[in-house]
Amino acid sequence: MKKFIVVAYDIEDDRRRRKVCKLLEATGKRVNKSVFECFLSDVQFAKLKKGIAKRATRYDTILYYPLCRSCIERIDRQGIEWVEPQIVKIF
Repeated sequence: MKKFIVVAYDIEDDRRRRKVCKLLEATGKRVNKSVFECFLSDVQFAKLKKGIAKRATRYDTILYYPLCRSCIERIDRQGIEWVEPQIVKIF
């Protein structure tokens, strides 16, 4: 059974942040600049945490918030949805 997990991070170093972000983008949905929502099995969650641990340092903060079904149904969203800006290359 999959669980709903909100992952938030504070990583100052751009390179490390990009690596963690790429891992999270492959796993969940970005809902804010540094917040992702993920539906993960226990195995997937363990793999994600291990992957992030390899990329982060003790100076970084990674928070995992597992939410129960009741909590998910009560999520209240306001404002516009954050969309990652696309990078445009000009040749």
